[in-house]
Amino acid sequence: MNTTTPDSDAVDAIIEQWAAVRPELETMPMEVFGRVFRVSQAVGDRVEQAHRQVGTSRGEFDVLATLRRSGEPYTLSPRRLSSTLMLTSGGMTGRLDKLERAGLLRRSPDPHDRRGLQVTLTEKGLELVDRAVVAGLEAQRAALTAAGLDEAETEQLSALLRKLLAGAQPGAGDSS
Repeated sequence: MNTTTPDSDAVDAIIEQWAAVRPELETMPMEVFGRVFRVSQAVGDRVEQAHRQVGTSRGEFDVLATLRRSGEPYTLSPRRLSSTLMLTSGGMTGRLDKLERAGLLRRSPDPHDRRGLQVTLTEKGLELVDRAVVAGLEAQRAALTAAGLDEAETEQLSALLRKLLAGAQPGAGDSS
């Protein structure tokens, strides 16, 4: 029996199915995390599309944005970039090669470490990442607006998600 309402979503349908076969289950956690996951996917897709429209991909944006957030002179070591982005050195090298060929960053010897390199955002890379971050924020804002959330609700949602994230981290809630 389908009891979905006009406000129902795909998660409601999944919960109904579980209720039919395992009515004793308390499925609220599944409802919360099912929606968090689906929101993340949907908004991630919107942001990725916005980034493509300004000429970059999600992975490329991540590298450029990490350099941009580091502040002037927008320079980090490849190792620091890899650890921040949780990429293998091989994955990082591929991204850096592509971004360097596009003129968005440059690699140069590290003046403090003869064996090391540093990666620096170029002016072209700075302009692209600044356009991309604005496009991504607009896509995220559009999702909040489409949901009908006002400023107070958005702030409340952010605070609740911060609390949820803290509780979901490894070791959170351990009594040891």
